[in-house]
Amino acid sequence: MEQTDEPAIELSVVMPCLNEADTLEVCIRKAQDAFAACGAQGEVIVADNGSDDGCPEIARDLGARVVHVASRGYGHALMGGIEAARGRFVIMGDADESYDFSEIPSFLTALRDGAELVQGCRMPSGGGQILPGAMPVLHRWFGNPLLSRLARVMFDVPVKDAYCGLRGFTRDLYDRLELRCTGMEFATEMIIKSALLGARVAE
Repeated sequence: MEQTDEPAIELSVVMPCLNEADTLEVCIRKAQDAFAACGAQGEVIVADNGSDDGCPEIARDLGARVVHVASRGYGHALMGGIEAARGRFVIMGDADESYDFSEIPSFLTALRDGAELVQGCRMPSGGGQILPGAMPVLHRWFGNPLLSRLARVMFDVPVKDAYCGLRGFTRDLYDRLELRCTGMEFATEMIIKSALLGARVAE
């Protein structure tokens, strides 16, 4: 077996990306700063879904890995990025700066403590904050609270924001989930299947 002196990757941060040149750099830098803040050997993976605004070049210049995903769709991009991830833990989040990657240490702490899925929360009722542009008004006051409540009642998922795209999970759980949805439903499928498998979920 080939020997390597490279330390094992503990955490992979996967960012699905489609023409996010204006915000990609700050997202990558926040993730990289978070690795240092929590003492993690980490990597940033940009799952590029066909950008034509220079995103792959921006990512490479900052030391991120770029995975080109030809099939369009949020779920497709995430599947491609997560499949390439080398970390024991994975944190996913959009590259449009609607999520704050400086929150990574909180997610990693919960994962290190035994959680298998750590869901972010933007809702004030769960101690979160909705950043500008992160959620349409109708989703904030009606859709998200209602559907999150349904997830709690029907599947006993202890989260107040089931649709937050900033979340962390173990690679082992991800492999067991066998996710299939290729669009925005990917995030919902992950929550429901995690509940059905009896995964340890934190928010």
